[in-house]
Amino acid sequence: PASVDELFVELRKHFDRIDIIVSNAASGVLKPTTEMTLKHWRWCMETNALALNLLAQRALPLIPAGSGRIIALSSLGASRAMPHYGFIGASKAALEALVRSLAQELGPRGIRVNTVSAGVVDTDALAYFPNRDEVLARVRARLGADLVVLTGPQEAEMSYVGARLAVTGDDEV
Repeated sequence: PASVDELFVELRKHFDRIDIIVSNAASGVLKPTTEMTLKHWRWCMETNALALNLLAQRALPLIPAGSGRIIALSSLGASRAMPHYGFIGASKAALEALVRSLAQELGPRGIRVNTVSAGVVDTDALAYFPNRDEVLARVRARLGADLVVLTGPQEAEMSYVGARLAVTGDDEV
């Protein structure tokens, strides 16, 4: 929590309002669930789910009435079982449940809250997956590209609230 508070202290020095917050925190341990500890559980839940709530709480005073967006990035593991991804997947499922609750609570204030569940994204974290190269090859073959643009100006006005927008190309890891 202290780092989020520090972030908002600095933000307020430069801005008097926030129009959009994107929570893209992601961390965890890739191990079988039966080998995980309470420390692993807390790490995943605090980084992947609690961070969104802290950001939303701190941002609310800066979001003008009748506007604002909060977007949380999730993963396929929130809805699919994947090897060695149990705690991360559970924390991303918790994130998605939190998004639905925040959407219900903040919707009357005109604040839209949604989840974007990207498919495979070639990040440093993906290097820890034993089947990384195979997964990337399948995605590239299916999509024919490494980059997909999610939205443009018109799409940004869509009225999704509390939704999980899956941009996966039907990936499986």
